[in-house]
Amino acid sequence: MSGRSLVVARKEIVDHLRDRRSLLSGALYSLMGPLVVLAVSAGPTADKPALLLSMMSAFALVSVFTGGMAVAMDITAGERERRSLVPLLLTPVASRELVLGKWLATCAFALGALAINIAGVVAVMTFRSPELLTANAAPLAWWVLLGLAPLACLAAAVELFASAACRTMKEANTALTFVVFVPMLVGMLVVFYPMAGNGWLALPVVGQQLVVERALAGMPVPVTQGVILALLTAVAAVPALAAAARIMGRGDRLAA
Repeated sequence: MSGRSLVVARKEIVDHLRDRRSLLSGALYSLMGPLVVLAVSAGPTADKPALLLSMMSAFALVSVFTGGMAVAMDITAGERERRSLVPLLLTPVASRELVLGKWLATCAFALGALAINIAGVVAVMTFRSPELLTANAAPLAWWVLLGLAPLACLAAAVELFASAACRTMKEANTALTFVVFVPMLVGMLVVFYPMAGNGWLALPVVGQQLVVERALAGMPVPVTQGVILALLTAVAAVPALAAAARIMGRGDRLAA
């Protein structure tokens, strides 16, 4: 990792930390899941802890995608729309270094959103089921580290690629809506059809949903499977970053 990539990442992080409305929106998205689960747990489904745990894991899955979405759009399609991306590419920074720096910044916000979501999950579990949280705190933390943290980095790479391929913020917003729809669909599918995920534990997105759900429920998941899932998720980010770098390197495409 070059120093130039770190400089780009630092600049993007500092710039977006000033956008308080975007930060507030991201935080609300991250807390939406725990708040919905808290409301549902007070109703007729309070005697169905398995469903509530599945819902919390599904919302955690979505939070890693929504956390970096606004940043990914702004630092690619947004800069192209403002005509500030081409001058940036004319600097001595290579397109791959530029993409890597922007990816690190997007990862930072995605991981921040995940942290807020997990804090909300812990708060809800402390209020509704403290004994469940106490019994499963360690495995939950372990599986969040192996499952959701790598997924946040993959989500940042995919969102960066999708946004880099768009010319305007409106176009990028539409594209990323479909990107975020994938984990939502997977999460709901596993919630309502638990058997559908069997045999797919090593597959990114599906694997994260199953791992976190099982950790919340206190079910054993072999560490080896968690490590394999983390590695496969990290490797899956490489093609997306490479594709984003190729798009960034096309001067004619950017000028269009």
